[in-house]
This record gives sequence, C-alpha cells and structure tokens, in this order.
Amino acid sequence: MGADLLLVLLGLALLAGGGELLVRGASGLALFAGVSPAVVGLTVVAAGTSMPELLVSLASALADAPDFAVGNVVGSNIFNIGLVLGLAALLRPMTVELTVIRLQWPVMALASFELFLLARDGAIDRLEGGVFVAALLAYLGWNVYLARARPREVEAEAMVEALHVETAPEARLGWRVAAAFALAGALLLMAGAESLVAGASHLARLVGLSERVIGLTVIAVGTSLPELVASAAATLRGKDDLAVASAIGSNVFNVLGILGLTALARPLPVNPDIVRIDCLWMLGFSLLLFPLLRTGMKIGRGEGVLLLALFIVYQQLLFMG
Repeated sequence: MGADLLLVLLGLALLAGGGELLVRGASGLALFAGVSPAVVGLTVVAAGTSMPELLVSLASALADAPDFAVGNVVGSNIFNIGLVLGLAALLRPMTVELTVIRLQWPVMALASFELFLLARDGAIDRLEGGVFVAALLAYLGWNVYLARARPREVEAEAMVEALHVETAPEARLGWRVAAAFALAGALLLMAGAESLVAGASHLARLVGLSERVIGLTVIAVGTSLPELVASAAATLRGKDDLAVASAIGSNVFNVLGILGLTALARPLPVNPDIVRIDCLWMLGFSLLLFPLLRTGMKIGRGEGVLLLALFIVYQQLLFMG
C-alpha cells in the first residue's frame, strides 16, 4: 500500500509541476507570436490548466479504467462548484459579471445536461466525443471574438494575473526557453498521469473502494487543486469575478474538451451509477449556481456555506454507498 500511495503522491506532484511549466511555456510562445493577453487567457491558459485532467482521463481510458476517466471529470466539476467556489465565497463575498450569467453559466449547464443525456445509454462514443469537441471550439471561438471585438486592457491584465501568468516575464522568456518549458511540462504531465492512474488503481483494489469512488474523489480532487489555488489567490487579490469565471470555464473544458478528446481517442463505457447518481449531483450543483449568481449579482458567505455543506453531504453519501 505504501508504494501505491507514493505513486499517487508522485503523480499529483508531477501533474502540478508539469501543468505550471506547460502553461508558462505555451503562454510565452503565444505572447512571443503576438497573441493578445486576453486571447492567451481564454485559450492557451484555460486549456493548459485543464491538461492534468485531460492526461489522467486519457491514461485511464487507455488503461481500461473508464470509471477513472469519467469520474475524474464529473468529480472535478462537483469539486469546482461545491468546494472551490464555496471556500472562495467564505474568504470573501464574490461579485459576478453579467457575462458569466449570460454566456458562461448557460454553456456550463448545457454541457452538464448534454453529458447526462449522452451517457444514459452506458457509453460515450467517438461521434458524441466529436460533438463535445465541436461545441468547445465554437464556445472558444465566440469568446475569442468577444475579446478581440471589445478589448479592455484592464480586464485582460487581470485575467492573466489571476491565472498566474505574468505577461511581461513570459514574453521575455524567449521562444527557445518557452518551448523548452512547454515540452518539459508535457513530459511531466504524461509521467504524472501514468503514475497517478497506476497508483490509484492498485490502491482502490487494496482498500476495497471502487474505481468510481477513487475517480470521483482522490483523482478528481488531485487534478482540480490548481483551480482551487487559482480561485483562492484571485479572491484574495480582489479579483473575485475572475475566480467565478475560472471555475465555470474549467467545468466547460472538463466536459466538452476532456471527455470529448478522450472519447475520440477511445470510446468510453460509463458506469450506470455515475449516470444515475453523480451526473445528477453535477447537474444539480450547476443549476443551483444560477439563483446564487443572480442574488445580488454575488455569491455571499452564506451561499458559500450552502455549497460547502452540499459538497460534504455528497462526499458522505459517496463513501457510505
């Protein structure tokens, strides 16, 4: 058991370090090529912060552990709303931009509902994966269009800062150093994903937990820790609207990008319990977020307590089941 636990911890450490290097390297290359900070934040950085989940889901699918792949995404989305936004709201009541309610929340809710509908037959095939990826590309294209049509330098700088990418230092990296960072980050991510999946699989068998539970908890929480740190840091800096947008944007990437690309690589069987229990919890958290966002255009401490309480209830039911 000790060796398996060490593999899990090593995998999480490699994923964290690899994700950071990949984001910095890819952002440096994009800025060197003349891409605006706003577009970098919406595309390169947003995709880079989801790389740990993507690599873990791909490795899980290829290792015949589909419950890890799907549980990772569903568990991460529940974690992002229940724990990430709940804790961030406790630190400081978070104001919400109207764009989040009009554009980002509806896309997240639709993506969650689409996952629930398509997974009801017990699998996500390549065609359905292609639909997910096409929807993600349309969503990204629309966001980039808005960023370029209505450029606001203050918002662009705040977005980049909240995601731990400083525009000037990254641009000064030089393309060779940035490329080396990106390559090293990708290699660390691959090694971390392999280590985490192998260790978690053995650990699940030893302690008698199902792959579904391990995927929804250990793997989902481990791959979502960057979002928790980024949201807490943004909230403490007073950029609480970006903390909300980051969590919602991550959920969109998780469903449309990670499951879409994973299903394109290999069709995913879906555990019936994930569909009838966990997907409904994910959808419930997504729908609950709308009235919380609309109430005074902010998420207060009381609402943060509600999100945390529901997250704890879900975790207890998961382990009891």
